[in-house]
Amino acid sequence: MKKTFTSKKGNIFPLKIDELDKILKARFETNPDLSFTTYEKNNKKIAVFFIAYQVESEKIDNFLLEPILMKNIEWTNHSILNEIPLNGGKKVETLEDILKDILIGAVFIYIEGEDSIIAYLLSKKEKRSLQQSETESLVLGPKIGFTESMVTNLNIVRWTIRSEDLVLEQYLIGKREPREVRLIYMKSIANEVDVNTMRQRLQELEIDVIDDASVLMQYIEDSSITIFPQFLTTELPDRFSYNINRGRLGILVENSPTAIITPTTFFSFFESTEDLYMRWNIGTFLRGLRYLSFFMSTFLTPLYVAAVTFHYEIIPTPLLINLGESRSSVPFPPILEALFLELMIELLRESGARLPTKVGQTIGIVGGVVVGTAAVEAGITSNVLIIFVALSALASFTTPNYLMGTTARIIRFPMILLGGFLGLIGIMFGACFLIIHLLRLTSLGRPYLSPLYPLVPKDFNKVLFRLPNEYQNERFRSYRPKDLIRFGKKKAKNKKDIDE
Repeated sequence: MKKTFTSKKGNIFPLKIDELDKILKARFETNPDLSFTTYEKNNKKIAVFFIAYQVESEKIDNFLLEPILMKNIEWTNHSILNEIPLNGGKKVETLEDILKDILIGAVFIYIEGEDSIIAYLLSKKEKRSLQQSETESLVLGPKIGFTESMVTNLNIVRWTIRSEDLVLEQYLIGKREPREVRLIYMKSIANEVDVNTMRQRLQELEIDVIDDASVLMQYIEDSSITIFPQFLTTELPDRFSYNINRGRLGILVENSPTAIITPTTFFSFFESTEDLYMRWNIGTFLRGLRYLSFFMSTFLTPLYVAAVTFHYEIIPTPLLINLGESRSSVPFPPILEALFLELMIELLRESGARLPTKVGQTIGIVGGVVVGTAAVEAGITSNVLIIFVALSALASFTTPNYLMGTTARIIRFPMILLGGFLGLIGIMFGACFLIIHLLRLTSLGRPYLSPLYPLVPKDFNKVLFRLPNEYQNERFRSYRPKDLIRFGKKKAKNKKDIDE
């Protein structure tokens, strides 16, 4: 299925080759790489034109020019399309289609006097080799990552999902620079409503160019105002394939190493494919640790500010004495002290991310130790707060998804302000606001907090914790897949030795 955005202004053929040459040179006067060559045989003229650096020259010489010029092929559109040993040949009639296809690596053949022109897509694919994903690190499981080549990514998906049931719908999105987008799903599993919703969003999207899959995600999300990501992004083919097999939809974009997965829930951003490769009890522990870390990253520093500012009574007496001694030389109120340290951590994080890898790691570690120690000795902050800020920073790194980790870091700042001005009441107000906001969010029309809202207890073992594999015989009920059952539960429990 293909969606294009081109205007049809009628057939411009037949016309003289000299006239076609003038038209093209007028449109590509600033592009010196347009190759336009005319050949003549038996009082017939034929023109072959393309942009040199965008096509595979060997295929043009061996499979186009050699058969046309050296073999006894009649120079007609019908004969060339039937006898040229290349697939994908098509007839083009409008100038708009010619200008669109030539920019993506098409080679055109025009026989003077014919009412259409022949086009073959022979684009040169510049791509990097398959490498390990840099943004999603794994200890167990496949580590190969997507690349910027759509052909390579589709090969990886086909290699990991070897099923005739896999559907790969094609769209061309972009008025000025059309870019290929693929909607991928399992035909017998994915919910038809979800598929139609995504089709509509892709087909109705009108934009000049899609720079990356992350940019496309922002255009087709349910809400563009919220800070929470509603679609999941990944560079790992195994994570992509796992979600496709569970009934979700996947999107690949040409020239982007990032894939989109939808629909998702709030809990999807804390899942990792490593949970599948480990034993169920270890996976459950790690997943619970990530949920706890998100809570710590968001509320730990604000709770400290609220307690020190308004609620001394909730602090144990021995700790309160040490805390008083530590803050005795600090001239700033706790809210300014916390904001200063959090801002310092964010500066160190960003500077480390933008510098070369080895230098960035050194700056992050040494900078944190030196600046933190200097801040305590200078009396700008207390050593107890440094511990809380460091724990919050470490907790934000445990989230497998970078976007959700960044969300937790940003939410922390308004929470600190609420805790500093209103104490625990302000933090509770902020937490209630977040919960109400999450209850209202959707992902491709599905509730964002599913299976907590609406309540689906049978889905808890897929998001909140893991059970042994024999109990994972159903897919995620909240997405309403066509085929709910993955395998027979009774046969999964039937374990016998070979001598029984």
